[in-house]
Amino acid sequence: MSQVHDYKSRLSDPASRKFETFSYLPPLSKEKIREQVEYLLKKGWNPAIEHTEPENAFDHYWYMWKLPMFGETDVDKVLAEAEACHKANPDNHVRLVGYDNYKQSQGTALVIYRGKTV
Repeated sequence: MSQVHDYKSRLSDPASRKFETFSYLPPLSKEKIREQVEYLLKKGWNPAIEHTEPENAFDHYWYMWKLPMFGETDVDKVLAEAEACHKANPDNHVRLVGYDNYKQSQGTALVIYRGKTV
């Protein structure tokens, strides 16, 4: 059996905190983020962009960047909104959420920009 790793994510160390599944992997390249947006749109999920200060990421709701992009099918438009949110809030974490209309829940959520941690 392979050895299980302890991902040293601690509340006392903001730089170590993990958010969503992909945060346990190496940072996603722009191409990999694009692939995730393509997947989200192919599933028919509605993309939304959210952001929050790193110190509030665990115990607060994230702020919604505009309204969810209902019915959006253009990958570049989703990526442009994510980039605009990041530029407007450079110190915040920014995540992409895919809302599944059928299940009325999030189909996916992943942090695509990490804010500055102290």
